Amino acid sequence: MDSTQNQKTKAVALKYDSAKSQSPKIVAKGVGKLAERIIQVANEHNVAIHEDPNLAEVLTKLELNTEIPPDLYQAVAEILVFVYNLNKKFISLK
Repeated sequence: MDSTQNQKTKAVALKYDSAKSQSPKIVAKGVGKLAERIIQVANEHNVAIHEDPNLAEVLTKLELNTEIPPDLYQAVAEILVFVYNLNKKFISLK
């Protein structure tokens, strides 16, 4: 997500189901008010948010419901590790 003052906010939601696809799919994306709404819904549902303006820029150009291309695997893998570590910390707090 990108929330810099010089650019409009951008948000992309990814979903990964290893039983259905080989890589994460883009399930929502938006710029401006739509991006802000995506972020709001993510917060309301306790979905981890990771800010990466460069990756958001690239992902917002892809079509909805498409798998991310192989050249973005490394960047998305880093986000998945971030989310995994957050979940691990959350579970240990319970």
